[in-house]
Amino acid sequence: MKAVLISIGDELLIGQVINSNAAFIGQELTSIGIEVLQILAVADDRKAITDALDFSLKNADLAILTGGLGPTKDDITKKVFCDFFDDRLVENKELLSKLRRFFEEKLQIRMTEINEQQAYLPSRATLLENKYGTASGMWMRKENTDFVSLPGVPFEMKELMRTEVIPRLQERYALPFIVHKTMLVYGIGESLIAEKIEDLEEALPEYMSLSYLPNLGRVRLRLTARGENEEVLITEIDKRIQIIAQRLGTHYIGLEGVAEIERLIVEQAQTKQLTMASAESFTGGGIAKRLTSIAGASKVFKGSVVAYHTSIKESLLNVDSKLIEQHSVVSKEVAEAMANGLREKMQCDIAIATTGNAGPSKGDSDAEVGTAVIAISTENGCESHVYYLGNHRTRITEKAINKGLELLYAEILNNADINL
Repeated sequence: MKAVLISIGDELLIGQVINSNAAFIGQELTSIGIEVLQILAVADDRKAITDALDFSLKNADLAILTGGLGPTKDDITKKVFCDFFDDRLVENKELLSKLRRFFEEKLQIRMTEINEQQAYLPSRATLLENKYGTASGMWMRKENTDFVSLPGVPFEMKELMRTEVIPRLQERYALPFIVHKTMLVYGIGESLIAEKIEDLEEALPEYMSLSYLPNLGRVRLRLTARGENEEVLITEIDKRIQIIAQRLGTHYIGLEGVAEIERLIVEQAQTKQLTMASAESFTGGGIAKRLTSIAGASKVFKGSVVAYHTSIKESLLNVDSKLIEQHSVVSKEVAEAMANGLREKMQCDIAIATTGNAGPSKGDSDAEVGTAVIAISTENGCESHVYYLGNHRTRITEKAINKGLELLYAEILNNADINL
């Protein structure tokens, strides 16, 4: 079964609002075996919406629209539906009563004549009651395609998807199973991964596919299988994951949602009775935030110093000002001094430090924008690495955080003799 998602609203096209609705609906449909063929974002324009409906009628079994159901003049979805289905708007008296109660009891304001327009629906539409807002959804069918219109407010749309749309689809159609599992890979790019597993990818059966999803210093490998027997699909995907994992070695850390790297770090540190701390400059505490998001992190993570200003590196981490003058604040020497100073102050087994230049200008550093230096200090010594992570400020810091977690995890795995 194939679906088209139609997101209505000028705000989507000018970048004022991110289209999170389409992402959510796509995930929900995929989870019940419906393939999303295309996502269309269209203006609050009669012709644009009609063209999207025509496309869906010709190419899909299901179209889900969001937006354009409000009471104002630019909300024209119901009027376009009437033209498309050769129907007319009629007042739903039961819905009108519910809307009045909603305004009086929940909103505690008077319902205007404009809002009364929301009680009008195409005469042949099936009402999808919205218990959390004033814009109800509707379901209509033309030829062999179902058309579902939902409010654009994300919370209201999500509730209608969960309580009305998904149950109705499962009841009406015999849907196949779609199984996804995503492998998390660190420290190696997608081209090298593809080279390592080229023969395995070519040998995948027709019902299974592999997607490469690079993301800020890591790669997500998503295996997808479609078929009638869910248990068989899971078994077959698990077989491929095991083989791919062997090829990738330590670059593969586990499955998304099960083995996030920060969770593995905390678990391994607990197992080996190791303590950690972070000294972060341009990553602004991002490593600490990721680690402390895991329950039980307090047993192994002692704390963090966000040494953003040079003076804090000197006063709290005992970094010598002459060292900074000689090598620049973004350097291996300074990163190592930060890590060593933190390990001594926190009395921890492993200290990680970051310093870098996320731009847009060089600031008080000689390093090029995009330079990141990460150091890790243990009782066995201190080691630092220099990376060049592009020129987009947010992406630079996120990549550095992921790289720092990768190095921290590798250190915990490789240094089994620490504190033992």
